[in-house]
Amino acid sequence: MAYVTLGAAILVEVLATTAMKYSDGFTRLWPSLGTAAGYLIAFVLLAQTLKTMSVGTTYAIWSGAGTAVIAAIGMLFLGEAANAARLIGIALIIGGVVVLNLGGAH
Repeated sequence: MAYVTLGAAILVEVLATTAMKYSDGFTRLWPSLGTAAGYLIAFVLLAQTLKTMSVGTTYAIWSGAGTAVIAAIGMLFLGEAANAARLIGIALIIGGVVVLNLGGAH
C-alpha cells in the first residue's frame, strides 16, 4: 500500500509542478491555486508513505521519479530540447533510484 500512496504523491507533485509552469510566476489564480493545493496533497501523501517506508528510499523514489517525469513532460509537451545529454540525465536519475532501492530497500 505504501507504494500506491507514494505513486499518488508523485502524480500529484507532477501535476502541481506542471500547474506552476502555467501560473506565470503565480500571477494567474487557478494555476497558482492548483500548485498550492497539489503540493499540500503531495506532502500529506508523502508523510503517510513515511509511516511505513524508510525516508531514504521514499525520498529517492519521490524526487527521482518526479524529476524524470517533469523532464519528460517538458520535452514532450512544452517544447524543451530532447537531446542526448537530457536523456542520459534522466536515465542516470532512474538508475540511481534503482540502485538506492536495491541497496537499501527492506
